[in-house]
Amino acid sequence: MNTEAHVSTHDAAEDTRNDDIRIYVNGQIVHRNDAKVSVYDSGFLLGDGVWEGLRLYDGHIPFLAEHLDRLFEAALYIDLDIGMSRDALVRAIHDTLDANGMTTDVHIRLMVTRGRKKKPFQHPHLSIYGPTVVIIAEHSKPDDSIVERGIRLASVPHHRGLPLTQDAKLNSHSKLNCIIPLTHAVRQGADEALMMDPFGFVNTTNACNFFIVKQGAVWTSTGDYCMNGITRQKVIDLCRANDIPVFERNYSLVDTYSADEAFLTGTFGAQTPVFEIDGRVIGGGVAGPVFHLIRALYKAAIMDAPA
Repeated sequence: MNTEAHVSTHDAAEDTRNDDIRIYVNGQIVHRNDAKVSVYDSGFLLGDGVWEGLRLYDGHIPFLAEHLDRLFEAALYIDLDIGMSRDALVRAIHDTLDANGMTTDVHIRLMVTRGRKKKPFQHPHLSIYGPTVVIIAEHSKPDDSIVERGIRLASVPHHRGLPLTQDAKLNSHSKLNCIIPLTHAVRQGADEALMMDPFGFVNTTNACNFFIVKQGAVWTSTGDYCMNGITRQKVIDLCRANDIPVFERNYSLVDTYSADEAFLTGTFGAQTPVFEIDGRVIGGGVAGPVFHLIRALYKAAIMDAPA
């Protein structure tokens, strides 16, 4: 295995305040050492649950409505009753933040599973104790030096599949379909995996949505086989609002290797530049002008976004 140091779109500086955080577990906010779920929980046993990642910026959570839309849509699809209204979830999130005295540079993971089961088997009817809702809020500021270091990707044979298997639009607790490609890429000396769609077109990475820039135009996948990323859509909307040509289209590795720029999008890191794909250097190994423009537009959008 390649032992060279790896970077990640989720890199953040260590923060000792996280050693003493309080976590929301089914209506109670407890010290992290006391935050526990049953070994019979559906999430632990089967990965049976959905989740959202949120950010707290200067006292507000941008695009919270869109994240909750996605959570409730996913829960409806898998027949999971969250057991709380949207307003109650929002209150629980803010109660958790208040309990930790958090105001900015916080990453929030909102998780809902089908709950504790009577027996350790997959049938949903065995989850008789109601859902499990957990909210983890951590002091976590993205490492801005990643803009100078960039991300290395390796294309992998694993793809984000058709909706007939596990729909990529489900932000599911079942993540082996992403972890296996990631370990494959790491063995190739990369930081993350670049995954194709079922037809061999460039799709997404194991953790983030993927974009390239060619002759000033921004390209991304059709969106049919990737996570319906909130940040992905915001970048597309910002391009359209600011006269930056943007295309959701099928394209291949031939187009990708010759890109002028490439970058990733996600809630935690916002936009992260890609400097290498399968050993090919992209854009001279520096973050390009379109990346910097989109990053600036996105930062402004975050500050203007309703809570």
